[in-house]
Amino acid sequence: MILRASLSALLCLLLAACATAPALPARSPALAWPLSLHVQRLDGPAEAGLPEDSLLVIQAEDDALRWSLFDPLGVPLARQRLDQGAWHNDGLLPPNPAARELFAALLFGLVPDDQLDALYPAADWRREADGSRVLQGRWRVTAAGPGRLELRGPAGERYRTEPLANGDDAR
Repeated sequence: MILRASLSALLCLLLAACATAPALPARSPALAWPLSLHVQRLDGPAEAGLPEDSLLVIQAEDDALRWSLFDPLGVPLARQRLDQGAWHNDGLLPPNPAARELFAALLFGLVPDDQLDALYPAADWRREADGSRVLQGRWRVTAAGPGRLELRGPAGERYRTEPLANGDDAR
Protein backbone atom coordinates (compact mmCIF):
# COMPACT_ATOMS: atom_id res chain seq x y z
CA MET A 1 0.00 0.00 0.00
CA ILE A 2 2.82 2.42 0.90
CA LEU A 3 4.65 1.47 -2.30
CA ARG A 4 1.54 2.16 -4.35
CA ALA A 5 1.08 5.59 -2.71
CA SER A 6 4.76 6.40 -3.27
CA LEU A 7 4.55 5.43 -6.94
CA SER A 8 1.41 7.53 -7.37
CA ALA A 9 3.10 10.53 -5.77
CA LEU A 10 6.17 10.07 -7.99
CA LEU A 11 4.00 9.86 -11.10
CA CYS A 12 2.19 13.07 -10.12
CA LEU A 13 5.52 14.86 -9.64
CA LEU A 14 6.77 13.68 -13.03
CA LEU A 15 3.57 14.78 -14.75
CA ALA A 16 3.72 18.16 -13.02
CA ALA A 17 7.33 18.62 -14.15
CA CYS A 18 6.36 17.85 -17.74
CA ALA A 19 3.40 20.21 -17.60
CA THR A 20 5.55 23.11 -16.47
CA ALA A 21 8.23 22.71 -19.13
CA PRO A 22 8.23 25.78 -21.38
CA ALA A 23 7.18 25.33 -24.99
CA LEU A 24 9.91 25.03 -27.60
CA PRO A 25 9.74 25.80 -31.31
CA ALA A 26 9.30 23.04 -33.88
CA ARG A 27 12.74 23.96 -35.27
CA SER A 28 15.34 26.69 -34.84
CA PRO A 29 14.21 30.08 -36.13
CA ALA A 30 16.01 31.74 -39.01
CA LEU A 31 18.11 34.33 -37.16
CA ALA A 32 21.62 35.73 -37.55
CA TRP A 33 23.67 33.46 -35.28
CA PRO A 34 25.76 33.77 -33.17
CA LEU A 35 23.95 36.16 -30.90
CA SER A 36 25.43 37.77 -27.77
CA LEU A 37 23.07 39.35 -25.25
CA HIS A 38 23.45 41.25 -22.01
CA VAL A 39 20.83 39.77 -19.67
CA GLN A 40 19.73 41.83 -16.66
CA ARG A 41 17.60 40.41 -13.89
CA LEU A 42 15.47 43.39 -12.87
CA ASP A 43 14.08 41.97 -9.64
CA GLY A 44 17.54 41.45 -8.13
CA PRO A 45 19.67 38.38 -7.61
CA ALA A 46 17.48 35.59 -6.65
CA GLU A 47 16.78 32.27 -5.32
CA ALA A 48 16.58 31.11 -8.94
CA GLY A 49 20.35 31.11 -9.15
CA LEU A 50 20.79 33.74 -11.86
CA PRO A 51 22.78 36.93 -11.15
CA GLU A 52 21.62 40.49 -11.78
CA ASP A 53 23.87 40.76 -14.85
CA SER A 54 25.02 38.01 -17.18
CA LEU A 55 26.19 37.39 -20.73
CA LEU A 56 24.34 34.96 -22.96
CA VAL A 57 25.86 33.60 -26.16
CA ILE A 58 23.65 31.62 -28.55
CA GLN A 59 25.39 29.71 -31.35
CA ALA A 60 24.01 27.54 -34.13
CA GLU A 61 25.69 24.16 -34.52
CA ASP A 62 24.23 22.08 -37.33
CA ASP A 63 20.53 21.79 -36.41
CA ALA A 64 21.10 22.57 -32.72
CA LEU A 65 21.47 25.79 -30.73
CA ARG A 66 24.10 26.05 -27.98
CA TRP A 67 23.21 28.41 -25.12
CA SER A 68 26.02 29.56 -22.81
CA LEU A 69 25.31 31.87 -19.86
CA PHE A 70 28.22 33.56 -18.05
CA ASP A 71 28.50 35.80 -15.01
CA PRO A 72 30.26 39.20 -15.37
CA LEU A 73 33.64 37.57 -14.64
CA GLY A 74 33.20 35.01 -17.42
CA VAL A 75 32.39 32.07 -15.16
CA PRO A 76 29.89 29.73 -16.87
CA LEU A 77 26.52 29.52 -15.12
CA ALA A 78 24.64 27.33 -17.58
CA ARG A 79 25.31 25.54 -20.85
CA GLN A 80 22.53 23.87 -22.77
CA ARG A 81 21.98 22.56 -26.27
CA LEU A 82 18.57 22.74 -27.86
CA ASP A 83 18.57 19.83 -30.28
CA GLN A 84 15.56 18.25 -31.99
CA GLY A 85 13.09 20.01 -29.70
CA ALA A 86 14.72 19.00 -26.41
CA TRP A 87 17.23 20.53 -24.01
CA HIS A 88 20.46 18.66 -23.31
CA ASN A 89 23.16 19.48 -20.76
CA ASP A 90 26.33 20.67 -22.44
CA GLY A 91 29.57 20.26 -20.56
CA LEU A 92 30.16 19.52 -16.90
CA LEU A 93 27.90 22.14 -15.34
CA PRO A 94 25.00 20.88 -13.23
CA PRO A 95 21.51 21.34 -14.66
CA ASN A 96 20.11 24.84 -14.17
CA PRO A 97 16.31 24.69 -14.56
CA ALA A 98 15.90 28.46 -14.10
CA ALA A 99 18.31 29.15 -16.96
CA ARG A 100 16.64 26.54 -19.17
CA GLU A 101 13.25 28.15 -18.61
CA LEU A 102 14.69 31.61 -19.31
CA PHE A 103 16.34 30.31 -22.50
CA ALA A 104 13.00 28.95 -23.76
CA ALA A 105 11.28 32.28 -23.05
CA LEU A 106 14.11 34.23 -24.72
CA LEU A 107 13.96 32.05 -27.81
CA PHE A 108 10.21 32.68 -28.02
CA GLY A 109 10.87 36.41 -27.78
CA LEU A 110 13.61 36.35 -30.41
CA VAL A 111 11.46 34.62 -33.04
CA PRO A 112 10.37 37.16 -35.68
CA ASP A 113 6.61 37.72 -36.04
CA ASP A 114 6.54 36.16 -39.50
CA GLN A 115 7.95 32.86 -38.13
CA LEU A 116 5.81 32.47 -34.99
CA ASP A 117 2.91 30.56 -36.55
CA ALA A 118 5.25 28.10 -38.24
CA LEU A 119 7.38 27.46 -35.13
CA TYR A 120 4.90 27.45 -32.23
CA PRO A 121 1.46 25.83 -32.08
CA ALA A 122 -1.28 28.44 -31.75
CA ALA A 123 -2.35 26.89 -28.42
CA ASP A 124 1.08 27.69 -26.90
CA TRP A 125 1.10 31.46 -27.39
CA ARG A 126 -0.99 34.57 -27.88
CA ARG A 127 -0.47 38.23 -28.69
CA GLU A 128 -1.80 40.84 -26.28
CA ALA A 129 -3.40 44.18 -27.22
CA ASP A 130 -0.21 46.00 -26.15
CA GLY A 131 1.84 44.00 -28.69
CA SER A 132 3.47 41.73 -26.13
CA ARG A 133 3.46 37.95 -26.53
CA VAL A 134 2.54 35.40 -23.90
CA LEU A 135 4.00 31.89 -23.94
CA GLN A 136 1.72 29.27 -22.37
CA GLY A 137 0.23 31.88 -20.05
CA ARG A 138 3.53 31.88 -18.16
CA TRP A 139 6.05 34.22 -19.80
CA ARG A 140 5.15 37.68 -21.11
CA VAL A 141 7.67 39.00 -23.64
CA THR A 142 7.72 42.58 -24.91
CA ALA A 143 10.07 43.49 -27.76
CA ALA A 144 11.68 46.92 -27.82
CA GLY A 145 13.80 46.28 -30.92
CA PRO A 146 16.04 43.52 -32.29
CA GLY A 147 17.39 41.54 -29.34
CA ARG A 148 15.91 44.06 -26.89
CA LEU A 149 13.36 42.19 -24.84
CA GLU A 150 11.56 42.59 -21.53
CA LEU A 151 10.46 39.30 -19.98
CA ARG A 152 8.20 38.62 -17.02
CA GLY A 153 8.14 35.06 -15.70
CA PRO A 154 5.54 32.95 -13.94
CA ALA A 155 6.90 33.71 -10.45
CA GLY A 156 7.17 37.46 -11.13
CA GLU A 157 10.81 37.36 -12.18
CA ARG A 158 11.74 40.12 -14.63
CA TYR A 159 14.53 40.29 -17.20
CA ARG A 160 15.75 42.72 -19.83
CA THR A 161 18.04 41.82 -22.72
CA GLU A 162 20.01 43.91 -25.15
CA PRO A 163 22.46 42.87 -27.85
CA LEU A 164 26.16 43.30 -27.22
CA ALA A 165 28.13 45.10 -29.92
CA ASN A 166 30.49 42.85 -31.82
CA GLY A 167 33.85 43.95 -33.21
CA ASP A 168 32.31 44.95 -36.55
CA ASP A 169 29.93 47.38 -34.82
CA ALA A 170 32.72 49.08 -32.87
CA ARG A 171 34.39 50.55 -35.93
